Amino acid sequence: MSGAAKAAAANHFRGALTRWPKDTLRPDCQLQDVLAKRLQKGPLAPVTAGATQEQADLKQANALYSLLQDRYKNKYRAPEKLFEPRSNPTYYKDLLKELEEAPHRSWLGRLTKRLSGMIRFT
Repeated sequence: MSGAAKAAAANHFRGALTRWPKDTLRPDCQLQDVLAKRLQKGPLAPVTAGATQEQADLKQANALYSLLQDRYKNKYRAPEKLFEPRSNPTYYKDLLKELEEAPHRSWLGRLTKRLSGMIRFT
């Protein structure tokens, strides 16, 4: 693969990685960091039969962009009823709230939450 083609594929990867959201639950292990290290090592993607390295790398970059743009979420819409199960209609809203609060919880808050999960009064 020529140097210009490899640079173009690498630029597409870097563009996708700069737009990728940070993971607040695991701040020490970010997808951007892992893929940036992979970008420095050599070929970015495995070559499939009948394709060049440039095509394989650009395919991988396109896959990253498709995830960033929520192409599959928009293409395969899930019905709203799916997100409000009859047994617990607020389950997914509560889950999102919990995921937003978790990174900012103190040590004592985490311990309290863990203990309250073990002991339930219903």
